[in-house]
Amino acid sequence: MEAYIKHISYYLPTEVLTNDDIVNQFPEWDNEKIIQKIGVQSRNITRNDEFTSDISVEALNALCVEHCIDKSEIDFLLICTQSPDYFLPTTACIVQDKAGLSSSCGAIDINQGCSGFIYGLSLAKGLVVAGIAKNVVLITAETYSKHIHPLDKGNRSIFGDAAAATLISNHGEYRLGEFSLGTDGKGFENLIVKNGAMRNRKTSENEVPNDNNLYMNGPEIFNFTAKAVPTLISDNLKKNNESIDTVNQFIFHQANTFMLEYLRKKINIPSEKFLIDMQSYGNTVSSTIPIALKNRLDLQIKDDKILLAGFGVGYSWGSVVIYNK
Repeated sequence: MEAYIKHISYYLPTEVLTNDDIVNQFPEWDNEKIIQKIGVQSRNITRNDEFTSDISVEALNALCVEHCIDKSEIDFLLICTQSPDYFLPTTACIVQDKAGLSSSCGAIDINQGCSGFIYGLSLAKGLVVAGIAKNVVLITAETYSKHIHPLDKGNRSIFGDAAAATLISNHGEYRLGEFSLGTDGKGFENLIVKNGAMRNRKTSENEVPNDNNLYMNGPEIFNFTAKAVPTLISDNLKKNNESIDTVNQFIFHQANTFMLEYLRKKINIPSEKFLIDMQSYGNTVSSTIPIALKNRLDLQIKDDKILLAGFGVGYSWGSVVIYNK
């Protein structure tokens, strides 16, 4: 049995943070600098009363409405998030109820970041191929803006909030090929929210960014990415008996345009085969790949083979080739 990506939909919160908004708060920053360094013009941000379960339900409802999906046929729900509503219960349980899914639907969270869509696809494929589920919905949803201190202009410029819902089934448009996955936990402190869980309880808020907030060591993340991703792509191409020449399109995690261009050139991927789609969304963590893939599919371009690759927080990385049947 095979597993396929059947449909994708996504939801963007209605509040928009533009570069002009950021520059108005931080006059030393300017629009051209943000575009040059990051490649983002605007990003969507959740309201103070809007959380991961809310945007997950919106994405799931969009999926069902856009593609005429009967919710009773969804028999497994995977939610990938690092900004859950609560420590417990899982956000997936909340979404199952809010979205009106059957009580016979399995529902679990996975805590994974920038590689989360690839990891989620691998789990969904396992469920379908094993016959455990027929229709798995993978939701990638993040409200990273709630982790970021208001005075952290760098991370506020990079990250946006979003949720994407992907239906994986035993039939569909794109067959899931072989996966390459990896982890190197030695770099875990380089992208982290240190306080708030059991090891380090959250402290009182400070007027400046502290360990309650998202911290990213940009240079170390870049070094990790520059080392791990070319090897990842080489390995996954070999696993799928493909080459750069035989793959029609490469869709990487949309981290920032500087990093993406660096990787493209290092791996020798032609620019016409390399998708960059983040200017209006920012880095939406685990949702960057499904958003970019959905936008690509909406153009009705029949790519025979697309390589997807995610990498980042953890450190973790993953890749898969998907095939138009």
